[in-house]
Amino acid sequence: MASMVRWLSRRTRPHNTPCNRIITIALQCILSRTFSHDALCFHDHDPHLAFKSLNPPKTLKLPKKSQLKNSNEENRIIADDNTDDQSLWSLDRKDKTPIHSPLPFDFQYSYSESNPNLTPIGFREKKFSPFGPGRIDRKWTGWYAAASQEAKRNAETFRKRREEILGDPLTEEEIAELVEKYGRSNCDRQINLGRGGVTHNMLDDIHNHWKRGEAIRIKCLGVPTIDMDNICFHLEDKTGGKIISRRTNILILYRGRHYDPKQRPVIPLMLWKPHEPIYPRLIKDVVDGSTSEETKEMRKRGLSIPPLTRLTKNGCYHRLLQKVRDAFTQNELVRIDCTGVETSDYKKIGAKLRDLVPCVLLLFKDEQIVIWRGKIYHATKTSSEPVSAVLTEGSNNSLMLVEATHDADNNSVGT
Repeated sequence: MASMVRWLSRRTRPHNTPCNRIITIALQCILSRTFSHDALCFHDHDPHLAFKSLNPPKTLKLPKKSQLKNSNEENRIIADDNTDDQSLWSLDRKDKTPIHSPLPFDFQYSYSESNPNLTPIGFREKKFSPFGPGRIDRKWTGWYAAASQEAKRNAETFRKRREEILGDPLTEEEIAELVEKYGRSNCDRQINLGRGGVTHNMLDDIHNHWKRGEAIRIKCLGVPTIDMDNICFHLEDKTGGKIISRRTNILILYRGRHYDPKQRPVIPLMLWKPHEPIYPRLIKDVVDGSTSEETKEMRKRGLSIPPLTRLTKNGCYHRLLQKVRDAFTQNELVRIDCTGVETSDYKKIGAKLRDLVPCVLLLFKDEQIVIWRGKIYHATKTSSEPVSAVLTEGSNNSLMLVEATHDADNNSVGT
């Protein structure tokens, strides 16, 4: 064995190329495992190929507890063993009290992407609480965990407590200093807000960042960016912080002058993502106030018109609402190209446009969204007045908007 290794080292020494070095190391490993040699060392010939034994190190064995029965070291070992007890990771809450949270709002997976005005017509799974069985003192209804009556009565106290934590308003110099510190793209205190919007577990992440920093940078992408005002509202309402800077899809959330990490609210975490409930269909077979032939003709004509814009996957859509409203002043049909966007995402985009523009959804096909402005639509926009629109669908007047305002584009800074 030793003669073979010396021959191999002399053989590869004159041609010290990377390829030969790799072949040499591979052969040494094979020979060492084949003959079970304790160590192979070639430092006498080539110090770059020197390495120690390939055998795994021997594990240390703790002394038996019977040998340490009357010693103080036994208590230390037993305590260390109890830290890995499986009961700490068990979901059995038989002898444990449920977690109580004084927050006055209902717990749900996403706060910004759920519509409280819509009632689900069914569920895709049984009503298992994503917080774990018996971990919180709130009942899971299938899509949210309702707050207790005591917590709802303390909503006013929670609001006053939030104002005390925020303290006096920040001056322009203080805001500029925080924006300079936390507004950089390489900021360590950053959270990415994606298609889920403002989720429940994100609230705990924000408070964890607030332990070590006065503010946090939030980068918003995807479907929630259609309505940035909604995101800002839920961030301030659920965390108690204050948005001090808003540039397109970049937000800076300030914790307050008198924030104390030791007195942060109790936020139980969701252990898994619950399935979304089943809601009514977004698109009707026949649009209200039109016949079946008219509906088919509009859908066919909508696919043939040029697209208003093309949306990218996980992009920023904060100007989409204004583009659609402006397009409806000249055309009654609008097509939006969603090539590359996931099916669930562009259907959510259509649902948001239906509620916020407002408009009538006609078709989801081949990654395209076709929407109709309605039978009667008037929109005016001046430099000092918000967009005002009147939409009436059919004779039933099932969809009517007297005046709609959209402050997301007006309040945003930058492009």
